[in-house]
Amino acid sequence: MATEEEVRKFQAWDWVLFALMLGISAVIGIFYAVKEFLNKNSNNADYLMGGRNMQLVPVAISILVSFMSAILILGTPAEMYTAGTLYFMYLIGMILAIILSALIFVPLLYPLRLTSSFEYLQMRFNSRAAKLTGTVIMIIQQILYMGIASYAPSTALEAVTGFPTWATIITVGCVSTFYTFLGGMKAVVWTDVFQAVVMIAGILAIVIQGAMKVGGMNTVWRINEDWHRIEFWDANFNPTTRHSIWSLVVGGSIGWMATYGCNQASVQRYCAVPTLRKAKYAVLLNIGGVILLVLSTCLAGIVMFAYYAQQGCDPLTSKKVANANQLIPYFVMEVLGYPGLPGLFVSCLFSGALSTMSSCLNALAAVTWEDILKPAIGHKVSERVKTWISKGLVLVYGAAGVGFAFIAQNFGGTVLQASLSFTGAASGPLLGIFLLGGFFPWANWQGCVVGGILGLAFPLWISVGAYGLPSSGYKLDFPTANCSSANVTMVTTTAMMTTTTKTLTELSGVQLLYTVSYLWYPSIGMATVIVVGLFVSLVTGWQKEEVDPKYLIPFFDRLVCCLPEKWRTLCRCGYQFKDPEVLVHEEQDKEIVITKEDLDEHKNGNGSIHEKTPVSYGKSAVTPLGYKPSMTPHFVYTNSSFNSEELLSMKPPPY
Repeated sequence: MATEEEVRKFQAWDWVLFALMLGISAVIGIFYAVKEFLNKNSNNADYLMGGRNMQLVPVAISILVSFMSAILILGTPAEMYTAGTLYFMYLIGMILAIILSALIFVPLLYPLRLTSSFEYLQMRFNSRAAKLTGTVIMIIQQILYMGIASYAPSTALEAVTGFPTWATIITVGCVSTFYTFLGGMKAVVWTDVFQAVVMIAGILAIVIQGAMKVGGMNTVWRINEDWHRIEFWDANFNPTTRHSIWSLVVGGSIGWMATYGCNQASVQRYCAVPTLRKAKYAVLLNIGGVILLVLSTCLAGIVMFAYYAQQGCDPLTSKKVANANQLIPYFVMEVLGYPGLPGLFVSCLFSGALSTMSSCLNALAAVTWEDILKPAIGHKVSERVKTWISKGLVLVYGAAGVGFAFIAQNFGGTVLQASLSFTGAASGPLLGIFLLGGFFPWANWQGCVVGGILGLAFPLWISVGAYGLPSSGYKLDFPTANCSSANVTMVTTTAMMTTTTKTLTELSGVQLLYTVSYLWYPSIGMATVIVVGLFVSLVTGWQKEEVDPKYLIPFFDRLVCCLPEKWRTLCRCGYQFKDPEVLVHEEQDKEIVITKEDLDEHKNGNGSIHEKTPVSYGKSAVTPLGYKPSMTPHFVYTNSSFNSEELLSMKPPPY
């Protein structure tokens, strides 16, 4: 095994590649900032939604890397190394979640032409409180996720270069905030595409070079079998079992359905493509992406274990690394000992962190403006001011993400578990709120609010309590034959002391609840929202107004469409559901009401694009539509507020 002196450090080429990755990311932001400046008709909707005319493949890639971050690159190989291959079954849950999201949520949300996914809650429950409940939960979730995603690469860079953790956190925060601030949605999407290429190149380099060092994939597999690490089935129904086929597939699919279906970062992207069909494909294309990324990171984990098994000493036992999060970067510095390749790997890590951070910033700015600020000041400020407010929100949330990244340094376990624990606790209630509104037409806004609050508090309390419990340690054996005897003795003694402490302090009462697998947190949050939401709706009186069917999910039409029409009609409970494509066209054909005040404002302005305040008709609201008054009228609106002399002075439209 390589000694500490033999392990490579960053060389000039490594720093060049790393700096190049950061520089290209920043240049993309500058490019779209200049493009926006030169376009006199650009508005806040362009900044937040890319003009709703983004290309399919870049958007699909952006959705993918928004959630496949440095957490995946560090956490998944560490999980495979320390706990075996059972975690690979998590991929099945992810694929199921992507399919369900494309079938259930995209046809529900895309036709509504949303900027914030939580606008749906106001439309469905006819309540701003319901919308703000979802908004607040999402803000908490995204700040938590940004912090962990920013912290993840800092441990790696510190391990291989000595670059301080605090400096790495600030670098990720500043660069991602910089290009998101300048270029908005378009900069984020195209930077994600570039960073995805870097991520895939870095991971494949580890797998290929590592397998060659060990002697091929057959040798890698055989060594892992000999050490009892190949396992793909554990059907234990005990919810406290950390990983089982049920928690990985069922729990995983529920957690990822919240991510792909109703998470703001995902909704914002699939609503930015021009058609419903492309929106579905933007989500479904992620199946190929997650297979590639999860499979390659899982292979990196077993390749890494095979390498250290051949060397006879793993870095955790010998204290060459402080924790499992540093395993893969330490392995890279031993195996990828070629000029530039360590730099490629660190660039890969930073690409994952930057893509996640920028996507979260873009999403947070959109929901804060659309759900909180726009109803209060949207009609008072110009489009340029709106855009600057959104940019200011990016700066505020960038600082918040950096702040939480420093807090994340105190988390135990792998960054993968930390991420899935805290963000899963927050994503579950979001999914529950949308399912409560979509599946239960009798649920009211009081149920949505109370259920959402309790659905967030309960799993978040469990996840925080779980970190107060002593670590359970690793169940599998590690190669120690060639390790220093002093280190092996020290580790063994520590493990014995820990086991003794746990035996003496038996868990009881509430502490047993803290031992529930972190993969069940989203399910707990979702179930809490639905159960509490329905109970509160019953106590306060069911939804009194009839719900428009376009805000409901026709479950059997979407998922069991092979049933006979007669059966599906019975399952619709008397509701007549329109085809989502029809709803898209209806939304696009809505009437634009332009008043005399609008024209007066245009005369006193600079001809920029305006956005109408939503016009309410009963419990429904016309989606705000952008318009730009033309000096040559193509349509004449006979509105009573128009001055008759103005109407008479207008020339007829050209034919």
